[in-house]
Amino acid sequence: LPFTHDKLNLDYIEEFISTLEAYLQATGLKDVELSEAEAESLEILGTTGGALIEWREFTISELFTISTPKKKFNANTLKFNGKYPYIARGEKNNGVRGYITEDEQYLNAGNTISFGQDTATMFYQPNSYFTGDKIKIFASKYANDFDKMTAYFIISMMKKSFSEFSWGSSSYNVKILEKVKVILPVVDDDIPDFAFMTTVIKATQKLVIKNIVEWLDERIEATKQVISK
Repeated sequence: LPFTHDKLNLDYIEEFISTLEAYLQATGLKDVELSEAEAESLEILGTTGGALIEWREFTISELFTISTPKKKFNANTLKFNGKYPYIARGEKNNGVRGYITEDEQYLNAGNTISFGQDTATMFYQPNSYFTGDKIKIFASKYANDFDKMTAYFIISMMKKSFSEFSWGSSSYNVKILEKVKVILPVVDDDIPDFAFMTTVIKATQKLVIKNIVEWLDERIEATKQVISK
């Protein structure tokens, strides 16, 4: 428990609990019960292996336009603690190495995927960003249906495709990347089933967060009991 000058810091505890409760409420993380559609989507994937829905292969060029960043910034010459995310090829923190303030004409568009060519690291970037070397920008050709949820699903499937990819100097070639095949669920007119993808990801998030929310609830209740005494 937090102490200040050898005394229990009740003010800090109360603020901490209030902040936790407000955060869980505001983000919707308190809602961990699966809807009927969410439960069904997981059952389709888990029990039938996806056999109850249609799937097909897409090349990456069918899904995305691949482009080179407007300008590559060398991390060794940058001053961080700026305004916009600087995306590198690391595997942590959504690829964000830090935040920089540079000429905004070189910003890459948000609602895209940053792809590290020599690491096959890929992250959904919701906001505009700068990049370093060997980063490609994947912009969805289905922009109206592409968002964080569908990006998470597609990225997970792309990682499967790239897991057996033979990396080398030729692997950096955009034309090779464009031909990589990704298996996705589809709807009747043979386009990606973005609604199903979204449902699956929302269900998965609830399952992942459920134990954390339960643990936080226990911690909040235990702390309230301390305060009341």
